[in-house]
Amino acid sequence: MSLTFSRAAVGSTNPAKVEAVRRALARLAPGCETLAVDVPSGIGAMPLDESDTREGALARARAALDRTGADVAFGLEGGAVLDGDRAWLTAHVVAVTREGSIGEAAWGRMLLPRAAAKRLRAGEELGDVIDDLFGAKESKRQSGAIGLLTDGFVSRTDAFADLVAMACASFLHPDLY
Repeated sequence: MSLTFSRAAVGSTNPAKVEAVRRALARLAPGCETLAVDVPSGIGAMPLDESDTREGALARARAALDRTGADVAFGLEGGAVLDGDRAWLTAHVVAVTREGSIGEAAWGRMLLPRAAAKRLRAGEELGDVIDDLFGAKESKRQSGAIGLLTDGFVSRTDAFADLVAMACASFLHPDLY
């Protein structure tokens, strides 16, 4: 079954996030146009728990829907979860339709290096920390922490594309949700 969306908005202009939505919708809603919209998450630059990560994704999706004539809008938010002296990479995707339906997905946690955990606690943003650790620039707009830490096996786009598809489950099977 294909989704009938003709226009989708992404609550970000980050190329990794926009490409993730394009990639997922190319299979789930063939021919759907994707619009990138620069909207705030409302939670600050670096969410440090699952609740803030979800709230940021939801705020981005709703704002993108409000600012466009899209049928559906997606909010994609990466974050970290602090746990003792460790930090875990996480992400959340929220999709909202013009009719008010919501789809969501989040992925499990990936352990971040201890040096990253310490710097996150000190208030730094993960993208800046990872760039510094790897000698990279703007990695969050490309492969992301997940891409650098897995030596390219999984990119930020890959991870978010899977979440976008999972967030569409409730639209693909509305009778079950």
